[in-house]
This record gives sequence, structure tokens and C-alpha cells, in this order.
Amino acid sequence: MEWVRGDTIGYGSFGTVNLATQGKSSVQGSSALMAVKSAATFDAGSLKNEKAALDQIGSCPEIIRCLGNNYSFENGEELYNVFLEFASKGSLADQVKRNGGGFGESDVRRHTKSILKGLRHIHAKGFAHCDIKLQNILGFDNGGVKIADFGLAKKSGEAKKFEIRGTPLYMAPESVTESEYGSEADIWALGCAVVEMATGKPVWNLEKQSNIAALMIKIGLGDGSPEIPDNFSEEGKDFLGKCFVKDPRNRWTAEMLLDHPFVAGDDTVTLNCSVELSTSPRGPLDFPDWISVQSTTSPSTTPASSSFSALSSCWVSSPSDRIHQLASNQVPNWSVSESSWLVVR
Repeated sequence: MEWVRGDTIGYGSFGTVNLATQGKSSVQGSSALMAVKSAATFDAGSLKNEKAALDQIGSCPEIIRCLGNNYSFENGEELYNVFLEFASKGSLADQVKRNGGGFGESDVRRHTKSILKGLRHIHAKGFAHCDIKLQNILGFDNGGVKIADFGLAKKSGEAKKFEIRGTPLYMAPESVTESEYGSEADIWALGCAVVEMATGKPVWNLEKQSNIAALMIKIGLGDGSPEIPDNFSEEGKDFLGKCFVKDPRNRWTAEMLLDHPFVAGDDTVTLNCSVELSTSPRGPLDFPDWISVQSTTSPSTTPASSSFSALSSCWVSSPSDRIHQLASNQVPNWSVSESSWLVVR
């Protein structure tokens, strides 16, 4: 693949992230905009692990897409490059910072549901992400988010190594004490991410003089769990309680959490009725495709009001109550004398 490296947009322990465009003559800002993660070939283990994991996990709408990889020789150094779809809105961590605090609960629910869908797919493929955090959840123009950065992902059942994977603030107790990094640890990390989305602050409220060792002791050996926001809904508090179960065997899975009331609500309101609507009318007399429905409420109901009543009864949730309040079988009186008008300036 021919491509052109653009501006640097990020750094990580693996190397750098740049904008990139396809083709020798491409210019930055074209429709073929990508993100390219690069590292020196001799130090590209994390990037190669990410490419291999994404290849095996496969396609999912809630997971960043890998567009390929190659080697390049730049400034006297051989680089290994992985090409990914470009997330124009940056990470959720960036968005929280720009927002000056946490998101509203409706946005937290929406993002959480997307992350869970991605985790369900990852876990079903036999992988654990091992570094779920807001910095690794990327946003797109359509408002959606996707899980990214699979450099630490591991296959379930791999031989246990006594190592530290991931970010300490998001680590599960079993990861600290037993070096266990399974799908259960991803769920604990998700809970930490949800709290941070809601409050704009890290889940663990540490003193300024605290260090990593003190944090690890608190997570692995402490009796308490991360603090759940007081202003969260009861559904949200219960959801977080399912994520922060100390024993990973009793912690809820991504599949189970997707059925939790906190995220299980339908995202859209749909009509399910016998009144057929096509295009919107372009004028007061342009209703050729509307289908009138015989009213059964009263013999004196006019065709126009019966059609409106039938349509209003099809709405679900609170809109139906409002429409029923507004609908009327009474025929309007159009005979208005001139003296009845008021002058409004």
C-alpha cells in the first residue's frame, strides 16, 4: 500500500501515532485519512501483538478496524507500521477533559453499551483486552465509540506470567494479587471507566503523596471497592456493583451486563401501527399518500380526526399520552368574526 505520513497526533510506550493518507499524491485531509502506529522494528513487539490480536478477533462495529501493516525505512531507521481507521473525535479521556467534567448519564449509558458490545465480541473470540480505559476508547463523527489499542491483548488460557499488564488505576484485584488477566479483569476496568465518564475523575481517590505500590496494595488487599458516584441512578449504581465484585468468578460477564437495565433500553422509538406514512407533505393540501382509518370511538368523528386519532394511538411511551390529550373528536368552528381578533405587535 502506498501511503504518506502526516502530522504526529499521539505517543505511547509502543512508539508514535501519525495521520496518514493513501497514495503518493495524497494530501492530509483527504477521504483516505488513516492513523498509523509506528515503532522501531527491534522494539515493535507490542505493535505486532496488536496486529495479530486484531486479525484473530476479526470485524466488529465497536472495535477499531485494522487496515494493514508494512515496514518502512525512514531517517536511517527501519520502522514497523500498523494502519488503523482514524478516530476524528479522539479518545473519551480527551472528551471528558474538554467537557470540563463527566458526561451526562444518558451519554454514559450509550458509550457503556458500545464498549460492552465490543468486549462481548473480544471475549467470545477467546481474548482479553487487558487495558480497557478511557484513553483506549475512541470517538467518531457519528457519536459512536470503538475499543482500540490491543497491544496488551492476550489469548485466554495462555501460561500465566507474573507481570503487570495494563494501567494500575484500572486493574482488578486478581490481576494485582494473582497476575490473572482474563475477561473478568476487563469488566472491572469497564466499571472504572464508567465512573470516570460519570465524574470526570479517576475511580480511586488517592492522596497526592500516594505511589503505585500503595495503590496496588489498596486494590489487591484492601477491603473496599471503588467509590460509586452518589448522583448516579439506582440502575447505574447496581450496574457498577456487578462490575466491582471482588471474586472474578461471581463478576458479571459482558453478555450478562448487556441485559442489565442500565444499558438494555432501546435506543430508538419506533412506530408500530396500521397507518402508513410516506413522504412528508410539501404544502397544506399535499396529502396524497395518507391513508384514512375508520374511527371506532364515535360515529360523529370526521375522517380527518379519525386518521389523526389512529396515528396518535400508535406512539409508544410518553408521546402517546401527550397526543391523546391533544386529540379531539370535536369539529372546529371556523366562523370567526373580525371583532374576535387581537392585534399583536
